[in-house]
Amino acid sequence: MQDGEMREVDVGGGKALLIKEDGEFSALGHKCTHYGAPLVKGVLCNGRVRCPWHGACFNAKTGDIEDFPGLDSLPKFEVTVENDNVVVKTNKKVLEKPKRMKEMSCHSPDNDTVYLIVGGGGAAIACAETLRQEGFKGKVVMATKEPHLPYDRPKLSKALDSSGEALALRDKNFFSVYDIEVLTEKEATSVDCPSKVVTFADGQTIAYDKLLIATGGKPRPCTSPGSDLQNVCLLRSPADGNYISQQGRGKNVVIVGTSFIGMEVAAYFAGKASSVSVVGVSSTPFGRVLGEQVGSILRKMHEEKGVKLYMNSGVVEFKGENGKLKEVVLQSGETIPADLCVVGIGVTPNTEFLSDSGIEMTNGALDVDKTMQTSQDHVFAAGDIAHFPLPMADGEKVSIGHWQLAKAHGRCAALNMLGQGVEFNSVPFFWTMQYGKSLRYAGHGAGFEDVVIEGSLEDMQFVAYYVKGDDVLAVASMNRDPVVAQAAEIMHSGRTLSRADAEAGSDSWKSQL
Repeated sequence: MQDGEMREVDVGGGKALLIKEDGEFSALGHKCTHYGAPLVKGVLCNGRVRCPWHGACFNAKTGDIEDFPGLDSLPKFEVTVENDNVVVKTNKKVLEKPKRMKEMSCHSPDNDTVYLIVGGGGAAIACAETLRQEGFKGKVVMATKEPHLPYDRPKLSKALDSSGEALALRDKNFFSVYDIEVLTEKEATSVDCPSKVVTFADGQTIAYDKLLIATGGKPRPCTSPGSDLQNVCLLRSPADGNYISQQGRGKNVVIVGTSFIGMEVAAYFAGKASSVSVVGVSSTPFGRVLGEQVGSILRKMHEEKGVKLYMNSGVVEFKGENGKLKEVVLQSGETIPADLCVVGIGVTPNTEFLSDSGIEMTNGALDVDKTMQTSQDHVFAAGDIAHFPLPMADGEKVSIGHWQLAKAHGRCAALNMLGQGVEFNSVPFFWTMQYGKSLRYAGHGAGFEDVVIEGSLEDMQFVAYYVKGDDVLAVASMNRDPVVAQAAEIMHSGRTLSRADAEAGSDSWKSQL
């Protein structure tokens, strides 16, 4: 094997990922613990393996997870070199388990320290698990206004008929075993930072020693007349998704909004609804994030599945009968039959309850430093509500609603709640799946001026580089794995791809890894 090489090898009726880096061998589980991607098709760089699909990263020697969206680590196998042969040893029990949970502590009865987490999403569970993985033995309390344990939120718009239980990231027993107290249907109404107390809607108060606020975003409603009619819906929870799925089957479905939530819902209903119509203010779907060229190809993909798009338009009125939606009226005067409308026009930070907290905010998002701490001592923030310094953008503060980032925020916050002084360092990585086709994206392309395309848009085998000046801000691809994962590793190392790199193509710049 060459240095820097990975191979998938047979071991006792199973498989392992054999790695050689810096002259040393290691062997780990061969599938990503997130959605099972073959890691041999990923990227090995600087002591870690990055998943080709969704960007999760694992330590190349230990298998420990180092970046998300997954939660679990990879199993590690014993490796020896005997007479120039590399021998991987394990037992069937370990081999049959594709995931490994890092060792975690529990609450010690004599430790009355309270670390409170307000929120129940990706940032919240990553924080709670990291606290226990790092040996914290005080009380860990997670308070969420939802009725569910933390669940895989990105699946909501892709699998509307899934229950909260089916989407759960961990089962009830997990939280019991590791003494993570989860309070469901527990909505925070205020935070008193000087007194270190959170008050909840039911009147209860909880005193904390350290606090993480990770309440996420809430869907932005449409304010057009008639938006209060039955079946004008927002998608935030599994209950919302289940209702939307039931009400839309065989009916006329209208979706307002042409970014990821809206278009994934459109893809879900194509072939299930009587008609699917999408209304968007831009000229192409995803235009603000992915640009006109890529957006046009994705528009064509939807139209080929029977979805009708009304672009450069908006809703002026929802019309109903007996209190229930019947039609959607557009700015052009066109009227679309509608039994169900799903509004997906963005989110706003769920932070109104913090208005008197003294925490500094920007447009409703909580300002944090490199350690995810807010302007108030002992109070941290993570996820969609965090306005944080992004290393790859030279520390410019941004607010980004990505699942992977929320978990990375949560982990970083936990380490610093424990006083470890760790600075946040992760590259934004997201994906969308529509009609069985995946688009991957790494970086932060806000303000891009040009898009350089490598490959064929028509064949949906391409790499798109989002360029500003001479710098590549972000990279997206379809059917070109692991290019986006490779680009993410270069960004993570502190380097920047140039316009010349983009124009030369990935076969040229990947030598920088």
